[in-house]
Amino acid sequence: MAINSLSYAGSLILNQSVQALKNQMTVLQSQLTTGNKSTTYAGMGVNEGFAIAARSQLSGISAFTDTMSIINTNIGVANTVLQAMNDIGKTIQNSANSSSQTLNTAGQSIAQQTATSQLSSMLGILNTQAGDRFLFSGTAVTTPSVASMDDIMNGTTTQAGLKQVIAERNQADIGTTGLGRLVITSPTPTSVKVAEDVAGSPFGLKLSSISSSLTGATVTGPSGSPSGISIDLGATNPNNGDKVSFTFNLPDGTQGSIALTASSATPPPAGSFAIGVSTTATAANLNAALNTAIGTLANTSLVAASAMQAGNDFFNTTGTATGSVANNQIPAPITGATLLSGAVGTDSLGPSFAAGNTITVNGTPITFVASGATGNQLNITDSVQTLLTKIDSITGTSTPSTVSGGVIALHTDNAASLSVSSSNTAAFAALGFSATATATVPPLRVGGSPLGSATSLVSGTPANTVTWYTGNPGPTATARASATARVDASVKVEYGIQADEPAIRSQLQALAVFSAVTTSTTNPNGAAQVSALSQRITQALTAQPGKQTIQDIQTDLATAQATMSDATARQKQAKAMLQSVVDQTETISPDQVASQLLALQTSLQASYQTTSMLSQMSLVKYLPVG
Repeated sequence: MAINSLSYAGSLILNQSVQALKNQMTVLQSQLTTGNKSTTYAGMGVNEGFAIAARSQLSGISAFTDTMSIINTNIGVANTVLQAMNDIGKTIQNSANSSSQTLNTAGQSIAQQTATSQLSSMLGILNTQAGDRFLFSGTAVTTPSVASMDDIMNGTTTQAGLKQVIAERNQADIGTTGLGRLVITSPTPTSVKVAEDVAGSPFGLKLSSISSSLTGATVTGPSGSPSGISIDLGATNPNNGDKVSFTFNLPDGTQGSIALTASSATPPPAGSFAIGVSTTATAANLNAALNTAIGTLANTSLVAASAMQAGNDFFNTTGTATGSVANNQIPAPITGATLLSGAVGTDSLGPSFAAGNTITVNGTPITFVASGATGNQLNITDSVQTLLTKIDSITGTSTPSTVSGGVIALHTDNAASLSVSSSNTAAFAALGFSATATATVPPLRVGGSPLGSATSLVSGTPANTVTWYTGNPGPTATARASATARVDASVKVEYGIQADEPAIRSQLQALAVFSAVTTSTTNPNGAAQVSALSQRITQALTAQPGKQTIQDIQTDLATAQATMSDATARQKQAKAMLQSVVDQTETISPDQVASQLLALQTSLQASYQTTSMLSQMSLVKYLPVG
């Protein structure tokens, strides 16, 4: 029998087997150390493509998470500021409503002094930053949202501030005679006439209505151009206790009234006029009483209303498309009563609108019909004011559009969104507009000199009037859209805020006007002026149906946070699923690898022992001894 030695080939195979076991051990030791299947994509297996895609999605979720964290921080800071502003508004509202009207040496009440302090606080917090972002500047995140208090109130060396704008408007509204731009005359010995000084002027008291129980008197008006009211006592004196009452429209949209009672008492009591020995004497007494009563109204309620409207002229620059002076077919400046179509010589536009013409407002057409207008239609015989009301209903403005001195001003709460055009460019031009009316954002100033007889408002410019809002309104439909971010693959949130939003602007405006008005401690009407102003400030700081409030802004931001919260919940679930795909593909179970490693070590030890035994085999060991 032949005995063969251990061949080279057999040894090589055994060594390769041992080497394979060692390589497997090295891999298992690496897996146990790193927790990963392999350090290369090839070693991960056939499912690595899914894991790579999952990692990409996980990276996107991580980016969304970081974005939402920043947005939530900004919203948190903004909400703190908004709540502070809301508290400021309530403080001034309560103060204006309840404080004493006693004036200090500076000619202001305690409530006005409080408003000055709170105005400074509000302007300060409107320039709040979160990181390097100004929160209330719209798209201009690197720019403060509002000018300094000193510039806004007092102006600069070349620019008028609010106090100057209020003072100019006050002169224009009160007029040179102190009667609120009204003219009181006696056309006949037994009559008295009260008339506006200039037709179409935006300034002063405007005649609204008259109510009379004067026995034997003939009352006419308001009528004419300029509008007037006449009272002719005729041949019969009024009876004791007969009364006549006038109602006037004030510049800020409120009304004021006076009532005078015929009296036979000597002297006649306040709010009355003496019945004379004849109607001529009585008419003279009525004339004098009207001068006194209208003068008092002009120097109390009108002063307050003028200041409020001046504040609106200065602050409410969120959107005004102003036309040029337009005349009707009389000719005279157009008014709200001017018809959109009519015959030559009538108070109507020339050229006129015709059936089938359209005026398009922000993409919504208003169609002219001969009669029976419904919805977004107008009769060609409707008035300019009807047209303005229809335009305002489409834009949703909180400030009604106006026509004053022959000039139409289309208002909007968002200047970027206002665009008005017409298929009848000639008739549109008769309204004072070119082919397309778009919104500009100028403050309004009294035009002409002397101020007491001015008849128009003109646009202020950056060169001559302080611009209070220094942020950027941005080319967006809403303030919220001035800052947007994607927080999920198909979800975006809007969280922008602008200091010129109606809710913020109106509160800032109220505080600034209240702070700006002063009067003399020797002025007999001073306390009444402040009282009339306080009433208006209280009303301005009271939430009005249909108008934005600070809580509305907070609700919008809360909606953005809720959207992000929902996105976070979805992403948390997706992240768990995606991470499971990655783990199953790329990671190992330490227990399983340890078990495999232990088994491999046993196999490798056995292999080493076998190799050792084989290497020691020799024929000598199998030969008999001796």
